[in-house]
Amino acid sequence: MTEKTDSAPRGDLCIRTLAMPADTNANGDIFGGWLLSQMDVGGGVFASKVAKSRTVTVAIEAMNFRKAVYVGDLVSVYANLVRVGRTSMTVHLEAWALRRGEEHPFLVTDGNFTYVSIDEHGRPQEVRSTDAPIAT
Repeated sequence: MTEKTDSAPRGDLCIRTLAMPADTNANGDIFGGWLLSQMDVGGGVFASKVAKSRTVTVAIEAMNFRKAVYVGDLVSVYANLVRVGRTSMTVHLEAWALRRGEEHPFLVTDGNFTYVSIDEHGRPQEVRSTDAPIAT
């Protein structure tokens, strides 16, 4: 099993966005809910690609908010496939931030998100076979 390191992002880049003033909480930091939302958007993109269908978020677990995000930080979300079940999959998501004037991004939050593959009527369906590697 590979040990997790906080020195470089792991997985597929799913989304990259700039933290803006409208995304701040009462203390002037980026609101955790905004960051969670960006992770879910990126994870949804990844899950749909893996499932080759529409997916919905059904669970979020083990969220670790490690460092604050500030206005002007460039936030990137990376995804790794952890598990594929019959209709669902677990995706480990990492959010990394890059501050203006700095050269190296740092891990700000990570967690496991579970997505379910759904059909055109919104009912769970089997995840189509995937060639995506499962993280170890």
